[in-house]
Amino acid sequence: MLRRLRGRPAPVPDSVWADACQQGPWLAALPPARRDRLRGLAGLFLQRKSITPLDGLELDGSQRCLLAALCCLPLLEFGEEGLHGWSQLLVYPEAFRVQRSHVDAAGVLHEWHDELIGEAWEAGPLVLSWADVLADCADPHAGFCVAAHEMAHKLDVLDGAMDGTPPLPRDWQREWARDFQAAFEDFCRQVDAGAATAIDPYAAEAEEEFFAVATEYHFSDPATLRAALPAVAHHLERLYGPPPFGPHPAG
Repeated sequence: MLRRLRGRPAPVPDSVWADACQQGPWLAALPPARRDRLRGLAGLFLQRKSITPLDGLELDGSQRCLLAALCCLPLLEFGEEGLHGWSQLLVYPEAFRVQRSHVDAAGVLHEWHDELIGEAWEAGPLVLSWADVLADCADPHAGFCVAAHEMAHKLDVLDGAMDGTPPLPRDWQREWARDFQAAFEDFCRQVDAGAATAIDPYAAEAEEEFFAVATEYHFSDPATLRAALPAVAHHLERLYGPPPFGPHPAG
């Protein structure tokens, strides 16, 4: 009802969208029909989400549009339902520190700080480092896209569990769970054995990180993903549509 009352957002102005596409290579690489769809999703994002720069960071309209579009890249096929469940994007100028705590089996409390470039809270905001968003845009074939990584977590949790499986039709969900689990376990064996892997070894941290890291490769280095994890690449092309870039350009 609230969405109906708000109505559809006004189109992103031409000049703002052109600037965002110039800054974001993934946007410029999309064929026209998919770029238009992304423009509409970015408009919805800008209407429904507050983008809050922190620690003195300032973002102009084109930069906000770029952030919205990058966050919506994984929604080109999934649709606006992927925006449900949260309302705020927090943007730090650079990597940010968060305090962690854990009580071990002996009841001892351990506390430490992590330095992060992105974070997706299960029932809260999405957080990004602006410096790392820009670094991804400057080298879009390197296998990194922090905005897509964190949005994969937001898709993952839509079914109530962050476990590496987004909400899917039942038959596909079974196929996904089978193929992803087999690929994840094989990847973890390679990492545990100290083998060099084509995919960032951070993907072995947990099933949800495996999904999110693979998502980055889908958008930024799909040829490496297809070669290293063909079954995973197939599922992600079905979930996200064809990647904006083809094989990694030579040179």
